[in-house]
Amino acid sequence: MASEIRLAFAHPTERSLATAGDAPRDRISLRDHIREVEIGAFQAERGTKQRINFNVVVEVVPFTGPLDDDVDRILSYDRVTEAIAAELATERVNLLETLAERVAERILAEPQALRAFVRIEKLDRGPGALGVEIVRSRRELESRLDERVQERPHPRVVFLSNEAMEAPGLGAWIDTLEAEGAPIIFCVGPHDLAVPRLDHKMVQRRIDLLAIEQNGWRLAAIDERGKVVSTRTELDWAMKNGQICIWAPSKMVLDATDGPKGRTRDALGLAAWFAAEMTARELLVVGADAPDAPGVPVRALEVGPTLG
Repeated sequence: MASEIRLAFAHPTERSLATAGDAPRDRISLRDHIREVEIGAFQAERGTKQRINFNVVVEVVPFTGPLDDDVDRILSYDRVTEAIAAELATERVNLLETLAERVAERILAEPQALRAFVRIEKLDRGPGALGVEIVRSRRELESRLDERVQERPHPRVVFLSNEAMEAPGLGAWIDTLEAEGAPIIFCVGPHDLAVPRLDHKMVQRRIDLLAIEQNGWRLAAIDERGKVVSTRTELDWAMKNGQICIWAPSKMVLDATDGPKGRTRDALGLAAWFAAEMTARELLVVGADAPDAPGVPVRALEVGPTLG
């Protein structure tokens, strides 16, 4: 029991050695890699950075040929730090468990990697270090690694003005869009009701996003085929299963490390950012002027009896 307790708090290298099988394995390690990031599920952890400490061990296939002192023949330490940096840059996460899982998964995508031990600790949340440690093997994650390399669907992102939402031909027009076969994600702007205006940037941002989401729920009531969706995971699942989505922007916008540059109340700019994030095949704007959407074709339609 004492040995088990000691191993529980030992560096992942000792865990790796203690759980090794008969097959020979090499190991590379990263110790006390500290980054300052915004992370955490509590409101007090939003808008502020805290130190988190990474300790990682990767078991790799032993290299049997001549190394010739060539860095390209081994799994470089840089791959481990790059995996951490890439996941920190992808989006803001609430849980250390989520971050650890994603870092391990990215490391195990390297062909030499067999097992990854990832320990992450928060250093500023109390008198001690608070953290998680996971162990993942390439075999366990093979199905997920295969999914990672599969191409995600390229949806048609459709921005509807409030006038377009009320158009009598909306349902028939959605029928036409649906028949074309591409995944459909609707974006809307805020509702027409008065929205509170406060001299507090973060609070105002949330209020503006909620006004958009309320309007999204209104669209879901107008045409029940559209389901309000807030996360990238839900969007990916819905697109693969033929579900029409209505984007609720709060989570993706607030969690983004490189979010929309304009004001949150700029719903068209928000839709353009979202279309780029989703690698959309096009951004279709109905009842409003077409925004700039770098990398995404944009088409504008007027509101009429048949919505253009």
